Amino acid sequence: MRFRNLSILWFLAFAALPILHAADSGPKTIVVLGDSLAAGYGVELDEAYPALLQKKITDAGWPDNVVNAGVSGDTSSDGLARIDWVLKQKVDVLLLELGGNDGLRGIPVDVTRRNLLEIIERTRAKYPGVRIILAGMRMPPNVGQRYGDSFAQMFPELARTSRAELVPFLLEGVGGKTGLGLNQADGIHPTGAGHRMVAENVWKVLRPVLEKLHAESSRSP
Repeated sequence: MRFRNLSILWFLAFAALPILHAADSGPKTIVVLGDSLAAGYGVELDEAYPALLQKKITDAGWPDNVVNAGVSGDTSSDGLARIDWVLKQKVDVLLLELGGNDGLRGIPVDVTRRNLLEIIERTRAKYPGVRIILAGMRMPPNVGQRYGDSFAQMFPELARTSRAELVPFLLEGVGGKTGLGLNQADGIHPTGAGHRMVAENVWKVLRPVLEKLHAESSRSP
């Protein structure tokens, strides 16, 4: 509960920022709409991957802000239910990191796909110039091969049809790895070391997106 509350407070702190167009030349706002992975379940909030992304952005010399809108336990339906509230603030980049809890609960893949697509469409309706990054997820073998395959394939398919960027597998190098200190005892949530690898996975996609945004801003009148 402590981590969830901290995450929400972090989000609220940035929610009061003035709403600007995505093409403006000011700092960009990257919103991470996610679940317990973004919320930093089991680790300190500054160890969670959104905070690590903020450090990478600062180290790169950009003035951009990462807003952590992660809530532990959220499904894609929960994310859809709160997207309008999230969009009350400026969003230049939306990192959509939802769906993992859907898979663990066996929610039909078509339901998850519709929810994620609706989040993307509502975000673009409010901010036409927004960049969307979809974080791909995979399920453990115990969910069954048919469901697991369908779930994993949903993310690249949705990224392609919705023209979103894709992190192929958010937990690449972390998920399912044992004995390396990358996962907590539950085998689901990353440790601080695991979050560092997750941040690297996201940064490979986020950095070129930000580079392009800043290049476009510098050419704006």
